[in-house]
Amino acid sequence: MSVLEIRDLSMRFGGLQALSEVSLDVNEWEIVGLIGPNGAGKTTFFNCAMGVYQPDSGTVSYRGQDITRTPTHKRSAMGLGRTFQNVGLVKSLSVLENMLIAQHAKVKYGAVGGMLGLPASWAEEQVLRENALEILNFMGLIDHHEDRVAKLPYGLQKLTEIAAVLAGDPDVLLLDEPTSGMSPEEAHEFGDLLLRLRTELSLTVLMIEHHVPLVVRVCDHVYVLNFGKLLAEGKPQAIQKHPEVVAAYLGEEDGAA
Repeated sequence: MSVLEIRDLSMRFGGLQALSEVSLDVNEWEIVGLIGPNGAGKTTFFNCAMGVYQPDSGTVSYRGQDITRTPTHKRSAMGLGRTFQNVGLVKSLSVLENMLIAQHAKVKYGAVGGMLGLPASWAEEQVLRENALEILNFMGLIDHHEDRVAKLPYGLQKLTEIAAVLAGDPDVLLLDEPTSGMSPEEAHEFGDLLLRLRTELSLTVLMIEHHVPLVVRVCDHVYVLNFGKLLAEGKPQAIQKHPEVVAAYLGEEDGAA
């Protein structure tokens, strides 16, 4: 079953055709990779999928419901969670404080109750805190819960951002270059984490990723964008050997390694 179904998505910025009739399916509990050279249109695709941009044409459907014109915050409430190329956290605050902010949609008490610290609001804050600590423990970040985000290594900041997204209880994760700034060893460990997220939390993942070995190891299906168009799709092992993909991207990656 397609959880996320995108059909014929096109987006133009002035004279630049950023996306041209791109279609993609993400099925339940799959890990799907979206790869391609810099400037291929991958982040634009994510922005359209999450409602940051309104595409010029095409449709975005989530669990059979057309959400092409649905605002971003409503897509998040429906179960779509997204990270960014640049870490989307309040870096001046602690890891735990960011986790609490990420759960704002769950808060049921009003502004007055929060300011006065009424018993109901205090009890709810404790529940949010316990949930945050549980997620941080799962992500291996529990020892950093009091650390200010700005002081963390970049790789840990990326993991903290994913933890914050998980705090919103998504069932589909859209990860934009999650291993950027990570060493090969950290990227390998992140691959293990992705597999755990799917197995233990029943999550579905669509990720933009440049680390080809990770994509080949964990992805069930891979789509390749080049100049805003879908160049190829298929199983990772087949994509890795696809002549046009090698010429456009993978060969360039191998040469840089």
